[in-house]
Amino acid sequence: MRLGFRKGLVAAFLGIGLIGGILYHSVDERTINNDVSDLNRDLLRIAHRGASGYAPENTMAAFEKAYHIRADMIELDVQLSKDGQLVVIHDSLVNRTSSGKGGVHKMTLNQLRKLDAGSWYNSRFRGQKIPTLEDVLQRFGGKIPLLIEMKSSAANSGIERKLAELIQKYDQQSSREMKDTIIVQSFNIKSLQTFHKISPEIPIAVIVSRSAEIKEEQLNELAPFAQYLTVSSSLVTEEIVTRIQRTGMKVFVWNIQNLLDIPSYINAGVNGIITDYPDIVPIYVYERL
Repeated sequence: MRLGFRKGLVAAFLGIGLIGGILYHSVDERTINNDVSDLNRDLLRIAHRGASGYAPENTMAAFEKAYHIRADMIELDVQLSKDGQLVVIHDSLVNRTSSGKGGVHKMTLNQLRKLDAGSWYNSRFRGQKIPTLEDVLQRFGGKIPLLIEMKSSAANSGIERKLAELIQKYDQQSSREMKDTIIVQSFNIKSLQTFHKISPEIPIAVIVSRSAEIKEEQLNELAPFAQYLTVSSSLVTEEIVTRIQRTGMKVFVWNIQNLLDIPSYINAGVNGIITDYPDIVPIYVYERL
């Protein structure tokens, strides 16, 4: 199919969905198919820090929302508390997304648990807590795929082994192998290589935000251990996506918020769209037009 016609057709479909809600149908409960989403699906709708457009980021409320609107995957961030626990929070400070102040790495899990992680977003989320990764795996492990970002800083030294051990623990309890439901990503290539040596069966995604990171030479260095590249939206073109996919890696794009931007990324051939609003990505246009 010619590219111009294909683009026009996708745009027309999205326009219909925008007007009539046809393509953007949200399902409040996973009643159609209770199986875990297929990571080989043509286009994955990935909930950025949960459905963080509807609930406070990286909280169980945001993850529940993502699950109930049938996102294909939940993206979340993990780092270490002072006492070495894997906690789900993006910033190195708790200031922006909680009632507290100070560094995540300077607070114990017990101290972090006492913070309100919901009121900053909306008063109806008062009482939401900073979850541990174990909380998330207990609730969602094996039920919806997870894209887990290891935050890279000196304070997170040893996070790779702790993450690998926790995944292994829940892999033994799950009816599906975690390699089918978890991807680990980071900006830090050395950290990813360390994790890969410990758990080579878990797929790896490298986050890139600079054009220098997606040159041919760099891609060939990443392809032997990484299965995905999570690419900043500002870098994504059809040519770049094709170049990456030729190495055998798939492409996720982050962080898309505008519905009208979606057709260009679909036509560029990305394999997943990371967004605060996973329900704005069409659920009926999974096959390439």
